[in-house]
Amino acid sequence: MSDWKPKRFWKDSNVVEADGGFTIELDGRRVKTPAKEGLILPTRTLAEAVAAEWDTQEKEVDPATMPFTRSANAAIDKVRLQHREVADMLADYGDSDLLCYRATHPQELRDRQNAEWDPALDWAETVLSARLVPISGVRHQPQSDSAVSTLRSKVHGLDAFQLAAFHDLVSMSGSLILGFAAAMNWRKPDEIWRISRLDETWQIEQWGHDDEAHAVAETKKAAFLHAKRFFDMSV
Repeated sequence: MSDWKPKRFWKDSNVVEADGGFTIELDGRRVKTPAKEGLILPTRTLAEAVAAEWDTQEKEVDPATMPFTRSANAAIDKVRLQHREVADMLADYGDSDLLCYRATHPQELRDRQNAEWDPALDWAETVLSARLVPISGVRHQPQSDSAVSTLRSKVHGLDAFQLAAFHDLVSMSGSLILGFAAAMNWRKPDEIWRISRLDETWQIEQWGHDDEAHAVAETKKAAFLHAKRFFDMSV
């Protein structure tokens, strides 16, 4: 039974206004989430992306081919109900952000980290009013209470749909600052992803390419880029 998939029963999928947002109707029947909640989406753009996924289903409904629908379901069924917990978990990245932990050696790697990561920290100080301080080594060093508190407040200010996308922007990059940078268009998403992979890229240059690791990285990149699109469509 675990392989069972619902059959396509509808001919037409349409976006309609509902409860201050938008939803999808399949031959006049409104789509619900797995938890049987109404699939109410904050923007028409996002609703149209979800509707397009339903429209492309053929004989069976395959959730693996419906990333916007899955993200919307997660926002409604999970993030909305655990908003504080999810926001706190993501905000905690600010006290141990990837960008703050610099190599002790070799100098070439340190120089590359400084060149690639310092501009992101400078951007955060200017735009987010939060200065995180880089250190050498991997031993945890707490950031200032004011910076962490400021970042935490901004994370909690995201709504359920934005936070669902922000979760992947932060967890895939390993950086709260890069998550905000992607959400707020500091640079193009591909460039921000590349910056987050600096250490891994260095290792590849030293030790060579690994097919399995590359496949995992590509999966994460796809999730990161999807999260950015979902975030943009939710605003």
